[in-house]
Amino acid sequence: MYNSRLTTTGLSVALAAALSSCALPNQPLLSYWKEMRLKKATPLETGKQYEVRKALAKNIPFRPSQIKGYTFVFQTPRPPLMVASNSHRNSQMHVRTTAYTHNESDHLVYGVKNAIGTNLKFGNVRSAAADWSRFPVGTKFRIAGQPNVVYEVDDYGSALVGTGTIDLYKPSKSMMDDWGVRHVDIEVIQWGSYERSMQLMRDRTKWKHVRSMMEGIEARLRTAGLPAANLPVTASL
Repeated sequence: MYNSRLTTTGLSVALAAALSSCALPNQPLLSYWKEMRLKKATPLETGKQYEVRKALAKNIPFRPSQIKGYTFVFQTPRPPLMVASNSHRNSQMHVRTTAYTHNESDHLVYGVKNAIGTNLKFGNVRSAAADWSRFPVGTKFRIAGQPNVVYEVDDYGSALVGTGTIDLYKPSKSMMDDWGVRHVDIEVIQWGSYERSMQLMRDRTKWKHVRSMMEGIEARLRTAGLPAANLPVTASL
């Protein structure tokens, strides 16, 4: 029994000595491993450069100077809806526009409220309604000849779904009639969010035009090569 204990002790000492000889830079392996176990893992930081070193093959001595280093920068994950929102190709286009007002018969129930629950705007920033699968909520654009006015898509309408028409809000019926139907050049200065569009519509699916817009967004995801089955509709593409 005594000899057995002596043998075991000798093997342990020899093993510790052997491991300690496999030194990482200025630090024995056992001490390094103990320190690493006590350290708490820290999450990767976005925009920061990290280095990845190639793992050693078996029986290859550790020589840091001979190991090729690789670096990468950790980027913020982009949900599929955000990617799809940024996949628009053109910022300038020719579109058909119409006009509406809050005291029309089909808008009386909503009054001066838009589809996102805030008041319709008419000033330097003006409200516009559109098919959110084509112009997602939050899309901002200018119309040629109106350099000081920005239109923002914050509303939708059943008659607009499946069309490229944009309906511009006017505060009076006379201004609505004066605009009529016009084909204009627009410049999109900021695309809106498909994700926010889906969040706002998810509790309104009893309406056919809302379901059509959601299906249109899913179709854009498929066009962008992204899985439509895992839409983060409750989550920030």
